[in-house]
Amino acid sequence: MKKWVSLLLVTMVVLSCKTKKNAMPNNSENDSIIVAKSDEGKPTDEGKNISDRLTFYESIYIHPKFDQIKINSKITADNIRVSPLDATIYIESDKKIWSNINFLFFNAARAIITPEGIRAVDKYNKNFIDSDFDYLNNLLNINFIDYKTLEKILLGRTFLKVSDRNSKITKNADGYQLSSITNQKIVTNDQEREYKINMQYSNNYDLIYAKLQDVKSDDAVEIVYDQWESFDNNLRLPQSVKIIIKGSKTSQILLENTKFGFTRMETPYSVPANYKKIEIK
Repeated sequence: MKKWVSLLLVTMVVLSCKTKKNAMPNNSENDSIIVAKSDEGKPTDEGKNISDRLTFYESIYIHPKFDQIKINSKITADNIRVSPLDATIYIESDKKIWSNINFLFFNAARAIITPEGIRAVDKYNKNFIDSDFDYLNNLLNINFIDYKTLEKILLGRTFLKVSDRNSKITKNADGYQLSSITNQKIVTNDQEREYKINMQYSNNYDLIYAKLQDVKSDDAVEIVYDQWESFDNNLRLPQSVKIIIKGSKTSQILLENTKFGFTRMETPYSVPANYKKIEIK
C-alpha cells in the first residue's frame, strides 16, 4: 500500500505555507529589498524603485484564475520498480485534487484530496486511507503541507509567502533569485520548524527552482520546473516537475506532463466494502 499511496500523494505534492507567522510583502514605502551583487560585483538591481519591487511580487504571487485543469502525466520514481506510470491529475481550484494512476491496463490507485484531508485507495492491495494532512507531513518529514500547497506545487506557483524585509532578490541574465536572509519559521499544529529558502525565477517570472532546507537537520525539499507552456488568458504551466526529498527520508519523483485540458470531468472515488483501512500512525 505504502508505495502506491506515497506516489499518489507525493506527486500531488509537497509544500505550502499556510502559517501563523508568515505574511505577504507589506508594500509600504519603508519596506526594502536587499540588493545582492552579480558575479561582476555590481548591484544588478541597483536603483530599482517600489514599482519595480511590486512588479516582481505581483508577478510571482498573482496568477490568472482557472476553474479546472486536467493533466495527463507520466510519473517516474526512484523507489517504484514499475515506473513510469500513467496518471491523470484533475484540479478544481480551491476545491479538490483528484488523481488516477494506471500501470499498463490496470487501475492501480486513486486519490482525492480536499481542504479537509486525504483519501486514497490502493486497488492492488485492497487497502485505503482516510487522513488529514499530518499523514503527508509525516511521510515527508516536514510540517507545512496543506491543500493549497498541493495546488501550487503542481501548477508551478510560488507556494511560500515571504517578507521583503527578510529576503533578498538578485537579478542576473537568467532571471531572478530570491533567498532568505533570516530563517523562516513555520508553525503548524503547535510544531515549529525553521527553514532556509531559495527560489529561482526566469526573466518572465516562471518558477524554475525552489528549495526549503531545515536549518536544524539535513531534511530538505527541492522542486525543479522546466518546459513551461502558454495557454489562453496568460496561463502558464510546467511540462516537467521534479521533486527531490533529501535527509532522513530520500526520494526523487519526476512528473512529465504530456497534455493539459480545461474541461470539467467526473472524479469518481469509492472504497469497496472488502477493503481494509490503513491506520496512520
